[in-house]
Amino acid sequence: MFQDEAEFGRINKPKYCWWEKGIRPSVPFHHIREYRYAYGAVEPVTGSSCFLVMPYCNSTCMNIFLEELSKQYPDDLILLCCDGAAWHKSNKLHIPENIELFYIPPYTPEMNPIEQIWKELRITGFRNEVFATLEKVVDRLCDIICTLTSDTIKSITQRSWIINCFN
Repeated sequence: MFQDEAEFGRINKPKYCWWEKGIRPSVPFHHIREYRYAYGAVEPVTGSSCFLVMPYCNSTCMNIFLEELSKQYPDDLILLCCDGAAWHKSNKLHIPENIELFYIPPYTPEMNPIEQIWKELRITGFRNEVFATLEKVVDRLCDIICTLTSDTIKSITQRSWIINCFN
């Protein structure tokens, strides 16, 4: 499985959009810095996944995520590919017995296919919209995550180099 975290919040970045020729579109924008973090792990061959929305990116939240992932797949040995974030390598990290972590090289997010899941979530649910509260951001994030089917996850994350490892 490939694991990562992504930040979602009330600060937005205007994105391109289609509009009638000759008219400049008005896109809402604000600078409120409130965030929540989506933790996720995906398996590109089967489309299996596990997601949690957490308040922080730190060892405590990572431990909660690893415990939930372990509970979701209790009979499997999970090889979990992570990036080099400090909380992935912390001494405070408690790795369940059925999970083994390994790491992608530094500065290579293209090797982690879950990055494309985050991109899809931002396009689908967070394009040119201002949220009144952080709870509305979390609600939207949860709604969008719940729409991800295993087929969708496979179509977004499968790479030939991953599939070839299992053939």
